[in-house]
Amino acid sequence: MTHIELQNLKLDLAVRTKKGIDFILAATIVWFIIAFIWSKEIDSYHKSVLTFMVGALLLPLAFILSKLLKTDWKIVNNPLQPLGLWLNFAQLFYFPFLVFVLLNLPEYFVMTYAIITGAHLFPYSWLYDDTIYAIMAGVISASSLIIGLNISLNNMFYIPLFIGFSLLIMFILLWLSIPKTNQKSNNIY
Repeated sequence: MTHIELQNLKLDLAVRTKKGIDFILAATIVWFIIAFIWSKEIDSYHKSVLTFMVGALLLPLAFILSKLLKTDWKIVNNPLQPLGLWLNFAQLFYFPFLVFVLLNLPEYFVMTYAIITGAHLFPYSWLYDDTIYAIMAGVISASSLIIGLNISLNNMFYIPLFIGFSLLIMFILLWLSIPKTNQKSNNIY
């Protein structure tokens, strides 16, 4: 496979999946729900468990949103198509660290989860040839740490609230970049 063929496969994927906006919007909703959970007067351990449970809504919510946003989940003739899902599943390998934080430092669970969420966005920058993913990966991860280290434990809900707004901004930026990506694709084909 030549470099041009690879670039064309990536462009095809970016166009047909609309750069994963269904997942970004689903994650936005999930993180706002997590912010609500962390704003409640519940102990950190139970907030963390609820956060895990709410996180399970991501895939079904992304699937529903894919229908509304008209994104493709299965692109038969593109060998890169499974990579998006594999990159998402890579996040699961951080879960032992999350379990450690849950059991030993539950007050910092949401910060840790936010850092992992941000960091896992980085490879999508390559997959979709879009620096928005790389920038937001850094912003979300670094900001989560900075916020977490500088607020009281009672105010940890600011982290998921920040993540929700960051993902919303990311969704908007990606949405606005889709016509340019489509134009690039039309020029090739």
